[in-house]
Amino acid sequence: MTVTNDPAAAACPIRHPLDQGPDGVNRPGLYLNERYHEIRETDTGVVEVARANGTAKLVTRYDDVTAVLRDPRLSREQALPFDDVVGLEGTLLGLDGAAHAAVRSLVKDLFTPRAVAARQGDIERCAQAQLQKMISKGAPADLLADFALPFALELICDLLGLPEADRADFHRWSEAFLSHTSLSPEEAVASGLAMFDYLTKLLAQRRNQPAGDLLSRIAADGAHLPEQQLVMLPIVLIVGGWETTASSIGTFTQVLLTHGYRGDDSAYHYLLKHPDEITGAITELERMFSTAAADAMPRYATADITLPSGAQLKKGELVIPSTDAANYDPRAFTDPHTMNFARFDRADVDATIERHLSFGYGIHHCIGRHLGHAETITAITLLLRELPTLRLAVPAEEVPRKVGHAVGGPTHLPVTWS
Repeated sequence: MTVTNDPAAAACPIRHPLDQGPDGVNRPGLYLNERYHEIRETDTGVVEVARANGTAKLVTRYDDVTAVLRDPRLSREQALPFDDVVGLEGTLLGLDGAAHAAVRSLVKDLFTPRAVAARQGDIERCAQAQLQKMISKGAPADLLADFALPFALELICDLLGLPEADRADFHRWSEAFLSHTSLSPEEAVASGLAMFDYLTKLLAQRRNQPAGDLLSRIAADGAHLPEQQLVMLPIVLIVGGWETTASSIGTFTQVLLTHGYRGDDSAYHYLLKHPDEITGAITELERMFSTAAADAMPRYATADITLPSGAQLKKGELVIPSTDAANYDPRAFTDPHTMNFARFDRADVDATIERHLSFGYGIHHCIGRHLGHAETITAITLLLRELPTLRLAVPAEEVPRKVGHAVGGPTHLPVTWS
């Protein structure tokens, strides 16, 4: 077995994660580490990397990454002992095959494009209410704390039916759950247990007293599933549906405010004049500035496998499919380093957000991708409409970023307007 505490790993020239500092904490920047691009263009684009728990194969090309993500011989479940993120056992992110399908089937129809479109009015009302609170407080503001985070949390909690009085606890628990290297394993586990215990009791309550919400549905329709799988489903929906969306709103706003586009001093100003391109802009920003931590979901090879590039994966190896690196593969995307809001066909939203890999691919693709996509489009559209003079309140290089976290992006986004 390759994934061991083998002294040979120390001889491996590339440490992983690639943004890891000498202290072992991962500190990804706004832009994808240049070494991903270098690796992708060498030989097959598959290299051995050294991790804290052994070695792994890092896969960087689009066709290879999609091959890894759809191949059932590459197991997520068997890779869990080597994950950076703890507590994924029994979740959609840590199950394979029939067990994964059984859990996913409980809620998948609520996250289809049609189901999300039916909720668009709720999404807009929630976003408008949170943005007005921020505007009423006056400038300057923290776009994340004052808008993006409460908007995304409120929406997913409303969908699930979480009591309002308990949502602050979920904010705290989720932060601990995601901060996988800035907390001790004991602290992360304690937060996970607190969240698990709370939801176990709430699901039991909903089973006896249904409230017409998603938790009631999970409690009733999932009664045949193991308790861990049942309880972990809303945890993943909350953690994944809240912070990733909020971080996307913050990250994309920062990029739009600080990057010129087609002759305009900022892409934000460009979209003010071309609001019909907002959907295309968000899809392109998802490709270029994914907030899912690169390489966070390794696979374990249960057989010898040959990838499209010709690279060989051996049974027993840990395999890391880098969706971020694949999103910049020139074999899949023309001029991938250039921001192009017209890159994707807006006529088929499902196809466009499937083509880039920021929401994953294969059976483990993000179940809430259409909801997150719609939330982000709605938030950016409202910002452009209500705050046309929005700008950063600090230099771009002073925007603080998350470290040791399963979700990338700024921790705060100071903004102002006139």
